[in-house]
Amino acid sequence: MKLRATTEGRFTQGLLIGIALAFLGFFLLLPLVAVFSEALKAGIGGFIYAIQTPDAWAAIKLTLLIAAISVPLNVVFGLAASWAITKFSFPGKSLLITLIDLPFSVSPVVSGLIFVLLFGANGLFGAWLAEHDLKIIFAVPGIVLATVFITFPFVARELIPLMMEQGKDDEEAALSLGANGWQTFWHVTLPNIRWGLLYGVLLCNARAMGEFGAVSVVSGHIRGETNTMPLHVEILYNEYDFVGAFAVASLLAGLALVTLVAKSVLEWRFDLHSGAKH
Repeated sequence: MKLRATTEGRFTQGLLIGIALAFLGFFLLLPLVAVFSEALKAGIGGFIYAIQTPDAWAAIKLTLLIAAISVPLNVVFGLAASWAITKFSFPGKSLLITLIDLPFSVSPVVSGLIFVLLFGANGLFGAWLAEHDLKIIFAVPGIVLATVFITFPFVARELIPLMMEQGKDDEEAALSLGANGWQTFWHVTLPNIRWGLLYGVLLCNARAMGEFGAVSVVSGHIRGETNTMPLHVEILYNEYDFVGAFAVASLLAGLALVTLVAKSVLEWRFDLHSGAKH
């Protein structure tokens, strides 16, 4: 006799599933359909024209540049932080774990304001930066700093629980056989965490390309120079260029869909890898 995992009747199960599907349809599928339908309202030609304008192309290139800089930096930080937290005991370890979660609890707008207070014209380092003709706020470096701050928890937060679960046995065995620290990392630790690392990189990249609040504060909204794709969408929408706004927004929506598919694939590969090990 097959035992049931729950005691709810079929009506209750169907009702709960229906509520979940209705919620997803209304808040996820319907907006996506609206974005792509509005983007193609003027046809394929209008869509291509909208994303090939100089300002749109500059926003796309800047978004890709910011992601290309911030994601590798966060990979380095995430690997270093997770390695230190899971493999060593040191004073301030709990504080480090708490600080990693800081961007999750601070509003992105507040995060951007922090950098303005530090590096703005009237900020803490503003006078020194002006003397040396260095510009951070309302320039690419400020956008990179804000993006790195917003996204740095993603890689570390994926790796820390994974590395804690795996423990230190494999690394200790490698060291006992004569491997040095780098050899242990490249040939033991990294293969064990590769799917979790890729998953963290995927989430970090998606957030880096879609970040709005912090970037909006530090960018200055300079068209063709400091506008990323989300900021360009806002400008076009405020100018009633709905086709252009939704065309660029559809690129971000497409990124979200690709991220969702890649996330599912990575979860499947990770579960398959974990099952094979056990």
